[in-house]
Amino acid sequence: MTKLYQKLIKLNHSSEEILKGVKDASKPVEGVNRDELLKALFSFMDLTSLNTTDHSDYIRHFAEKASAFRKSYPDMKDVAAICVFPNFVQAAREGLKDSEIKLAVVSASFPTSQTFLEVKVTETEIAVRNGADEVDIVIPVGQFINKEYESVIEEITTLRQSSGEATLKVILETGLLNDPDMIYRASVIAMDSGADFIKTSTGKSQVSATPEAAWIMCKAILDYYNETGIMVGFKPAGGIVSIDDAVIYYNIVSNVLGEKWLTPERFRIGASRLANNILRELYPERPTFF
Repeated sequence: MTKLYQKLIKLNHSSEEILKGVKDASKPVEGVNRDELLKALFSFMDLTSLNTTDHSDYIRHFAEKASAFRKSYPDMKDVAAICVFPNFVQAAREGLKDSEIKLAVVSASFPTSQTFLEVKVTETEIAVRNGADEVDIVIPVGQFINKEYESVIEEITTLRQSSGEATLKVILETGLLNDPDMIYRASVIAMDSGADFIKTSTGKSQVSATPEAAWIMCKAILDYYNETGIMVGFKPAGGIVSIDDAVIYYNIVSNVLGEKWLTPERFRIGASRLANNILRELYPERPTFF
């Protein structure tokens, strides 16, 4: 652990700069082919099913549909990953078969992060052992708000180890962090503790992803990269349904971090309904796929 969180403790940008960054990202980008942009957005998606009513047969079918997508749309790339609860890893793996789509799980007492660390470790280890490629966890938000930073770091570091070779995405639940400096510090702590991605939200709180939080997180990623040379990915999630909203997040990543972050290895979008909205615009004559 680099202890950078003790150095990068505050966002060195005013609220006016944040608003300008979001405003700039909301403008249409000249010279960009709309269809190609939509296809890129589709390839950045973590297609998600996190419902109380999910069951093994449903998740298996969900994964099979994702796996079969390119047979119907050969000019499109697959989504980057599907994301499910950890108890459905085996069913999802059966549905994906030999697909190159990554299998992500939410873990460590998602979405609240409120249980014993030992339970979080066990849940994560089982998910990875059963075949999860990626693990999405939530920071212990209450501890962070209470400024128990060392405890937060210890937990994320422990879960980084429990995740093994799997990609670790750390969710900040930014809608519960009430000022830009808190979002910035949470971002740095997560990266300093081994996160491969930092993610805005669970989608289970009243406020989910916002462009303002995304801009702050991307600035933190840039500062961390300038200090360490480590490229950490960014994932907005929660309430992203419209194409226009997705484009704003794409533009924030492009404007703040640059083109080398615009790959599924560094940029994801957590969504479910967005996939069909993209397909409806690209192929209005075809029925809904997902």
